[in-house]
Amino acid sequence: MRDFHAHTNYSDGKFLRGMVQAAAAAGLEGIGFTDHCTVSSRERPATVRNVYGFNLDLTYERRRRAIETEREREDISIEIYDGVEMDYDPRDERQIREFLAEANFDYTIGSVHGVDGLNVQVPSNFAQMTEAELDGVVDDYFATLVSLVESELFDVAAHLDLVERTAPLRGRATMDHYERVAEALAASRTVPEINAGRAVSDAALVHPSDPFLETLRAHDVSVTVGTDSHRPNEIGERAAFLEEYLAERGIEPVAPPGLEPEPGSDRE
Repeated sequence: MRDFHAHTNYSDGKFLRGMVQAAAAAGLEGIGFTDHCTVSSRERPATVRNVYGFNLDLTYERRRRAIETEREREDISIEIYDGVEMDYDPRDERQIREFLAEANFDYTIGSVHGVDGLNVQVPSNFAQMTEAELDGVVDDYFATLVSLVESELFDVAAHLDLVERTAPLRGRATMDHYERVAEALAASRTVPEINAGRAVSDAALVHPSDPFLETLRAHDVSVTVGTDSHRPNEIGERAAFLEEYLAERGIEPVAPPGLEPEPGSDRE
């Protein structure tokens, strides 16, 4: 079992060493650190960046040195991957492409967290909207997700139906939304993840939902996995959940494409 989506103190998680130790204690073969990163210079994303510290574009070399230190430890044996979770907006594709080419992470995760500058995880952002406006937000969310996939910027598309976390937006996604995303993924190198970030909470929410997952499987779309852990005590329980979840459904997850060796490379 490997976890390809976890965070550290280089964004909104806990200390990297503690996360490594927890992953090893949980029996994981590998842990991928994918701290949040925002490169947009637009006002709202720049404010989010400053408030939440999504500054991996400024600190990735420092984190890389910390990862190398952990890899060299003799008391813990676990693969550690150097990844990123990048906020995606179609308007930022040039900046994202340039940064990812420069940073050369082991693999990349792309995420849609906002629509028209509004974080889709914050219920108060949508409390005063009409039904039609709420449906429009969900339409825009999935349209942006399709753009993320079609951009071919990322190895992994994170938490595909993130809008399900938010009461005003929950239940508004349709099979048509799922079909459009599944078709885009089927034509792309990008793979979606099964995300357990809310799976063992009171919400008991897995991304993607069962109908969405079945749509992906109908299109023969492979999936990878991530606990989306931010604290050491989250890793073991979420990883165990994912292992059981995959076994029950007969799913064999894949690694992010960036970790697959190129023919003739030293990693082959």
